[in-house]
Amino acid sequence: MMTAKLEEKKHYILKDFIEGSRLSIPIALGYFPVSFTFGLMAVRGGIPVWIVILISMTNLTSAGQFAGTNLIIAGAGLAEIAVTTFVINIRYMLMSLSLSQKLANGISSLKRWVMAFGVTDETFTVAAMQKRDITFPLMAGLELLPYVGWAAGTAAGAAVCTLLPETLQNSMGIALYSMFIALVIPAAKKSRPAFMVAGCAIAISSTLKWLPVFSTVSGGWRIIISTVIACTLGALLFPPEEIRHGGGDE
Repeated sequence: MMTAKLEEKKHYILKDFIEGSRLSIPIALGYFPVSFTFGLMAVRGGIPVWIVILISMTNLTSAGQFAGTNLIIAGAGLAEIAVTTFVINIRYMLMSLSLSQKLANGISSLKRWVMAFGVTDETFTVAAMQKRDITFPLMAGLELLPYVGWAAGTAAGAAVCTLLPETLQNSMGIALYSMFIALVIPAAKKSRPAFMVAGCAIAISSTLKWLPVFSTVSGGWRIIISTVIACTLGALLFPPEEIRHGGGDE
């Protein structure tokens, strides 16, 4: 009896991991050219190849890595680098807090820390759209391939930094934004809450960007303010119970 239950448990663990891996394939493919660009930029800026690869293996932060590395190349002080990357990356804390409300029961603190390490804009979007509780195997599968894609892309970019023309290097910078749009638009078309929250975040971010009165607000703070306000309104207007029972769908 115990053997049968153990085998059944292993089956569900493997099933969740495979499902998460399947959902992560577009993210991993999209991360490769973006991190390739990061590897090119960092090595051309004078940072050793092994350090560039180590940065990507310990920091899955996209915009934070680009900003922090640019400051390193520019010779900025440690305090400026720390504050800038903290401001840009603090949104991952908000995303992790949001996902913690969807986690299945019984997930240990260690597993939560592992899951939090792999939370990015894209993995958060995919996980948040799941109409079920998030298990550790599902999240592990969702985060593993993007992590490998990010690290592998960085290594490849660092290795061939002098071979590609500058115009092609610059064009890769829009890959992350294109991928994020491709993730958000289908979900927003199917779900009214997702559409409202995304639209609210875009409106707030645009207001902070283009109105002269907010010209002193940095890009990192725009992200934080937009995320907090949009997520708060989404939580107030569309409770989790309503979304799970289909009340928020078109």
